[in-house]
Amino acid sequence: MPQIHYDKNYRKQLTQVTLLGFLLNILLVILKVCVGYITRSQALIADGIHSLSDGITDLAVILGEPFWTAPADEDHPHGHGRIEMLVTILIGLLLGLVGILLGFQAVKSIIQFEKEETIYSLPMTIIAIISVVSKEALYQYTVFVGRKIHSTAVIANAWHHRSDSLSSIPVVIAGIGIMVNPSYSILDPIGALIVCVLIIYSAYRIILPMLKILVDSGITQEEMSRLSDIALSIEGVKSIHAIRSRHIGGGIAVDLHVLVDPQMSVSDGHIIAGKVKHALLEKGQDVVDVLIHIEPYEKEQP
Repeated sequence: MPQIHYDKNYRKQLTQVTLLGFLLNILLVILKVCVGYITRSQALIADGIHSLSDGITDLAVILGEPFWTAPADEDHPHGHGRIEMLVTILIGLLLGLVGILLGFQAVKSIIQFEKEETIYSLPMTIIAIISVVSKEALYQYTVFVGRKIHSTAVIANAWHHRSDSLSSIPVVIAGIGIMVNPSYSILDPIGALIVCVLIIYSAYRIILPMLKILVDSGITQEEMSRLSDIALSIEGVKSIHAIRSRHIGGGIAVDLHVLVDPQMSVSDGHIIAGKVKHALLEKGQDVVDVLIHIEPYEKEQP
């Protein structure tokens, strides 16, 4: 049964990086919401709610991991890897919903803005800078781990961290602008609105690739050509055709027709098929299963 093998190291790295993100997010939520309330900064509070959504998605990854790493069974012969795609989409949907709700509030605040509102900008600026630096560092570490263990949920969570980092930049700009001139306090709700746009865009970046996988989109032509070259490099392979791919969890399943000498014995053809399969599994990026059909090669074939 073709499926991805999730070892103890995979689970350990996933749990460690996600738990680290969860703890940092909770700390930032407390800082942003409390300081945002004290300084009357809507942008910082919005950023704090974004960090809260980050913490929720961290929990979704931690709680979802035992389900998508479960071994194949009679009802799921290819394993449960697509549960990871569903968790990733859930992360994106939650992120998008947060962005939309906060966006409505930001627009409302801009329309109803009162010039006499006072915003204490220095504390909000300091907290926002801390958020930018810490969440970008967490993004770099999380995306590194996600690519290393081939986890779409962890990579999506990394983008959630980066969106939180990027969303703090308008808060920094608003804070500096208000320090320069307190009458520029409208920069705060404008900053909140920019935060929301960045959040929604990040959600789009997360959801779209997962939807393509769930509707069985194959790999790119460039990647397909690379797999073809690997197969053709095996001695005895005259040609290949009908190569196809599909995603299984975070991996790729490939099937193809391998053309060999028509005078070759079934046993020799089977040996060549085994070599092609081994080469694709070893050298093909993220390839977890290969199905090969052996056919006789005819010179007049295209």
